[in-house]
Amino acid sequence: MRISRTGISSSHGFSLLELIVALFIVSLVMAVVLPSFSGFGENKLKSESREMASILRYVYDSASARKETYFMKFNLDTNQVSWEGPEGKKTRTFDDMTGVTTQSSGLLSKGELIFFFEPPGTRENLTVHMSRGEKTMTITVNHLSGKVKIKNEGP
Repeated sequence: MRISRTGISSSHGFSLLELIVALFIVSLVMAVVLPSFSGFGENKLKSESREMASILRYVYDSASARKETYFMKFNLDTNQVSWEGPEGKKTRTFDDMTGVTTQSSGLLSKGELIFFFEPPGTRENLTVHMSRGEKTMTITVNHLSGKVKIKNEGP
């Protein structure tokens, strides 16, 4: 033991009060932080679905406005989507993409699909399927109106 100005102190460990305060602070931080991680996968699926919808709408609108034909290439083996627009060619990987449906080829979950966006619109509807766990979402482009819909299919 050593004597200090404030009294007698021990340098051998923590007091019970210090341990209780430390545990209280840790449990308070965990109570605030952990709920934000519970929906992390679901939020990622929604975010990717919104991004896919945005890209589809962008390519559709660019083709109509500029009177040019653009394309999107879906590589379902690597989950990569490449598209050509006014700014050139871009590529993005979507971890949750599980398949693509068109009226002419049906549901594809492997291989590649190239889809063209022409000035008058697309020739058929396009649906992109995304899934994470039990949650499934579909993003559909209407070939007549160019309207893009995101639909929650899972529980």
